[in-house]
Amino acid sequence: MRILGIDPGTGICGFGVIEGRHAIDYGVISTPPRTPLPDRLEDIYNSLHEIIQQNHPDVISIEKLFFKQNITTGISVAEARGICLLVAKQSHLPIYEYSPNQIKSAICGYGMAHKPQIQEMVRIHLGLKTVPKPDDAADALAAAIVHSLIGRPDLAQV
Repeated sequence: MRILGIDPGTGICGFGVIEGRHAIDYGVISTPPRTPLPDRLEDIYNSLHEIIQQNHPDVISIEKLFFKQNITTGISVAEARGICLLVAKQSHLPIYEYSPNQIKSAICGYGMAHKPQIQEMVRIHLGLKTVPKPDDAADALAAAIVHSLIGRPDLAQV
């Protein structure tokens, strides 16, 4: 099964495609900070659509929204996440959502794991020589790995 993991964001949206224990493609969709939000969302939409066309995933695994302090940042991330869900739905792909704690627990065995721990476990799981960069790409690969480990049709589907 080919899984596209997404770490949604407006400035940087991470993506990672895996099949089994192999990374097929990963990186980020970056949008310039001073660009109007509608243009940034359009860039994310077009880029994600292209990633899906190039990689032909079977499912989408996306990180659920979680924010503690800055509601403005949370709202823009939610808007980017909505675009990701729309592209997946229009592509007729099943969508699965996982909370940050679910991802950390599945990858590291501990729901409060820190980014370096997650990145190293992603590297080990996928047999990569180096930790995937930037962080958002590693987070997206982690979302994909979680679905490969625990994903079931009755679990976490939108």
